[in-house]
Amino acid sequence: MSRQPEMFLAGRFDRPLFIALLALTGFGLVMVYSTSGVPAAEKFNDSFHYLAGQAVGAAAGLAALFFFISFRRPFYQGAAFVHGLFALSVVLLALCFVMPEHAHTNRWIEFGVLRFQPSELAKISLVLLLAFWLERRKERRDVKTFLLLLPAVVLVMILILLEPDYGTALFIFFLAMAVFFLGGVKLRAFGLIVVPAALLFAAFLVRAEYRLDRLEALLYPERDPLGKSFQVIQSKMALGSGGVLGVSPGESVQKLYFLPSAHTDFIFAIIGEELGLVGTIGTLLTFLLLLWRGLRIARRAPDLFCQLAAAGITISLTAQALLNMTIVLGLGPTKGLPLPFISFGRSSLVCSLLAGGILLHISERRAAAGGRS
Repeated sequence: MSRQPEMFLAGRFDRPLFIALLALTGFGLVMVYSTSGVPAAEKFNDSFHYLAGQAVGAAAGLAALFFFISFRRPFYQGAAFVHGLFALSVVLLALCFVMPEHAHTNRWIEFGVLRFQPSELAKISLVLLLAFWLERRKERRDVKTFLLLLPAVVLVMILILLEPDYGTALFIFFLAMAVFFLGGVKLRAFGLIVVPAALLFAAFLVRAEYRLDRLEALLYPERDPLGKSFQVIQSKMALGSGGVLGVSPGESVQKLYFLPSAHTDFIFAIIGEELGLVGTIGTLLTFLLLLWRGLRIARRAPDLFCQLAAAGITISLTAQALLNMTIVLGLGPTKGLPLPFISFGRSSLVCSLLAGGILLHISERRAAAGGRS
């Protein structure tokens, strides 16, 4: 299949995006230490325990990022890489079920001291797989193409649902639908999956009481303020107590055992408490910068694969960030989605930076008739 001519501008990757990725990663390290120092000292007798783990993730993720932007050839676009990465993701997801359970879940695999959450890699690999085949079949983006690719989406989604990780499975479903839509699949094709998917997610929703409790906490937080609604109420208290400028870095009260998951899913609430409205707006604007630059890269990409990969990666990172902020604000049920680059979690950080590396590499590529950014 012929490709339109392109040129590679070595070292001319998108600077604003690069700065945004580094800023979010550095800020995340600071906030992880701020939110986890006290509990880490009590639990591990080392206040730097979580920070050290996050720093390892940052180093590995940045190494992956620089690895991608240092190569002239877009090897991530090749059939072997795309299918190999997807197969690896599926194998790792399956391995979760033979590993010892962690708090009644099968979300991680462990190799010695290494611990990895495969669902984070699955987000990237699925975007690349869909982009690859939608580009290959760009003259036949019909219902048949949709049905040929749908089993890959369903396989990943079911494996993650069974972990169980309802929020991530739902997120991956909508991410895949977004890539299909941007890839030009006709809207009538979506009718084949909307109803079955809705029934599937509804069945998994009602079979777990804690998921219904989260919905009740969202809709009626006053019914059980010390139980089901405790986390979201404490989150709002943290945000509200920060005011405009915050109580100052490191001085959060809510992180001292009042707000569960303060260094993971609810770290945005502590940003609001310690750095105030200035900190939360600054964080939001940085993710909006990432969204703008990512979509700009997608629009200027030289072929359909790069366009869909860039758009899918951008949507994945920014939509997850906005969802996390929405949950912290009490505007959505808790789902266990981390704030990319900032929440504690090495798997999320490594995969987010790896995705950022692919996005930066795409920004170095231009259609021959195009200009520079």
